[in-house]
Amino acid sequence: MTNPEYYEWCSKRVNDNIPEPNHKNSQSIEEHLRVIPSELEIIKLDADVQKLDTERLKKGKTKADEDLDSLKTDYRSCAY
Repeated sequence: MTNPEYYEWCSKRVNDNIPEPNHKNSQSIEEHLRVIPSELEIIKLDADVQKLDTERLKKGKTKADEDLDSLKTDYRSCAY
């Protein structure tokens, strides 16, 4: 039979082989399992962004050229 003092001692006992959790630098499961992209994936993403920028600039240039042609046509029709 055990006494209450034993239960108290047993509940406070720390096993030196089992590390206690460090809550100072604790992370959530989501943060711990988050996948960090590789350098190659980052480069591919950067290339995709640059392609989109290039396409946007080309569309803008095409629109500007069309507007210029329209202005030239309007100017010619008004000049005569």
